Amino acid sequence: MSLQEFVPTPRFEEYSERFKDFFTMTRREDGVLLVEAHTLGGPIQLSVQNHRALGQMLKVVGADPRNEILILTGSGDEFMMGSDPEGFALEEEDLEYWAYEYAYKDGRINVSALVNDLEIPTIGLLNGPGFHTEIVLMCDISLAAEGATVFDLHYDIGSVPADGIHNCFQELLGVKRAAYALLTGEAITAEKALEWGMVNEVVPRDQLIARAYAIADHIMTQPRTTRRLTTQIVRRPWKQRIVNDLDGGFGIQMFGHIAKKKAVHGEGHIRSTVDYVREGRKNNFD
Repeated sequence: MSLQEFVPTPRFEEYSERFKDFFTMTRREDGVLLVEAHTLGGPIQLSVQNHRALGQMLKVVGADPRNEILILTGSGDEFMMGSDPEGFALEEEDLEYWAYEYAYKDGRINVSALVNDLEIPTIGLLNGPGFHTEIVLMCDISLAAEGATVFDLHYDIGSVPADGIHNCFQELLGVKRAAYALLTGEAITAEKALEWGMVNEVVPRDQLIARAYAIADHIMTQPRTTRRLTTQIVRRPWKQRIVNDLDGGFGIQMFGHIAKKKAVHGEGHIRSTVDYVREGRKNNFD
């Protein structure tokens, strides 16, 4: 017998309770885990708190060997179209501290944890229109609901789009389309996202999770080791992309953030910025 015991791995019963204010978690007996991000049970409203919780959740899920597939999505009929009205008060109080702690550190962890800390296949579901869609678009397989819209609002709110969304758009769209989307806030419909290779399927919203489970059932037909090693093969382009570009991009964004000496996350500001998406327009200036 060994002189030491294994350190216990995370238990689903414990961390599903710990994260319940940010994520609703459901796990089947075979280890297929559904994680639905929410704010008060509805669509995600961005805040310092849920921004940090994402990376924490991904690391814990990745550390539980009983998890075999992660299905990650939002809640309600929107993915993320607003921010918590008080969700960036900490950043307003001490921008220098939180620009590193919340944005540079936590933001990099969110993207790197999705790509590096999960040894299991991931299926991202875009349940509706929203920004910061990289967290579902950078999953191994991505599905979009009919009526979902992909767009980035960073430039329109005075922020450099370089916190992971640039990695996502450049990898999936190519240089020219990514440049247009990042500089103009282009509203990309689910159908156009499918045509351009940003998502694998577009399905009715009420069938989104069921379709993800059907794909998960197929993935589960092969042995555990095969599933996990295949994941490392299909994910390699993302690993290379974030090694090459993530840290530097974040550093440039944070320099711009600090140089302006003000935050840009006000709820009213974001709501006015995303109105064109709800109105069905391509961008905010036409």
